[in-house]
Amino acid sequence: MNKTNNDLPELTQVIVEALQDKKASDISVIDLRSLKSAVADFFVICTGNSKPQVHALYENVDRFVKTKLQEDPIGIEGRENMEWVLLDYYDVVVHIFKPETREFFKLEKLWSDATITTYENLN
Repeated sequence: MNKTNNDLPELTQVIVEALQDKKASDISVIDLRSLKSAVADFFVICTGNSKPQVHALYENVDRFVKTKLQEDPIGIEGRENMEWVLLDYYDVVVHIFKPETREFFKLEKLWSDATITTYENLN
């Protein structure tokens, strides 16, 4: 399903915009609010096709959110190997994967009982 960003909270919209700006592939937003076991309200998931692109994506998300919303993540994990970088904004967790890592963990399948919205790259 492809929706407009207006259906999402502002933080999630800014994150999707930052990912589209750096040509992330396969952007998905998982709305976890209806699930009691969820650790966040939203997961934003995307693929970067190389370690340099994963790096550029995570830096762009960090920069967009700081510039537009004056928010910093409470944590960033995975910067050492650039296979899977996670930015934690408490209610929104961003997962930036290399293709093979995303395929291995299959987060969309794990959270398939939630509402999943996909976005095309606009660039």
